Amino acid sequence: MENSNHYIYGRNPVEEQLQQSAENVDKIYLRKGTQHSQVANILDLASKNRIPVTEVPGKKLYDLVGGVNDQGIVASISQAEYQEFEEWLENFKPDSSSAVLLLDEIEDPHNFGAILRTAAAAGISAVIVPKHRQAPVNAAVFKTSAGTAGRIPIVRAVNLNQAILSLKENSFWIAGLDQNSDTMVWDQTYDVPMAFVIGNEGRGMRKKTGEHCDFLLSLPMLNNVESLNASVSAALVCYEWRRQKIQQV
Repeated sequence: MENSNHYIYGRNPVEEQLQQSAENVDKIYLRKGTQHSQVANILDLASKNRIPVTEVPGKKLYDLVGGVNDQGIVASISQAEYQEFEEWLENFKPDSSSAVLLLDEIEDPHNFGAILRTAAAAGISAVIVPKHRQAPVNAAVFKTSAGTAGRIPIVRAVNLNQAILSLKENSFWIAGLDQNSDTMVWDQTYDVPMAFVIGNEGRGMRKKTGEHCDFLLSLPMLNNVESLNASVSAALVCYEWRRQKIQQV
């Protein structure tokens, strides 16, 4: 199988990529026999952006992305675009309605994709990830995000803890999700620029990262449930922040 990190698949992710960043799409592979009416928007966007579309046997799609639900379409894309942290921060002007997510070594691409989708939907300004020990922006991420990965800046930091210190210097308050905290996500008021830290799926937030946070937040866990999936936790804190923004208007 060829390197699937350079391919996205499925009708919605491919169409979203064409709508948001057509310049990153090199070629589209369409399974022979696919009704053109089912992918009319994709074909129209490809034509407008002069992106070649090639009809191929199903085996070719399998060779590109493996045994996934490709819906008969795969797009070859340029290397995933990240914004470098220093450049992003230099150009970003935070205010009380700004919030970012910091992912502390999220390794599952499906979690990463789901977090990107939620962040985009909730109006989060950016998702900041470490350069190492972090799931890449690959086909699974695009698929899980339903194509929304291109709608929100994905910012790469060489050192996440250093990025936190820089955010503090630029008026952000840092909140880490930690189940040992006595403060629930809805007990805190978010009326300043916020950065929410989401920890690793298994290990949670690293100790040193937690020490850099201004405060820690938790979610109630009943019935002996130890923790929630990282993407679910991220969704809950994103929408509590959004709920407060709506009320503050």
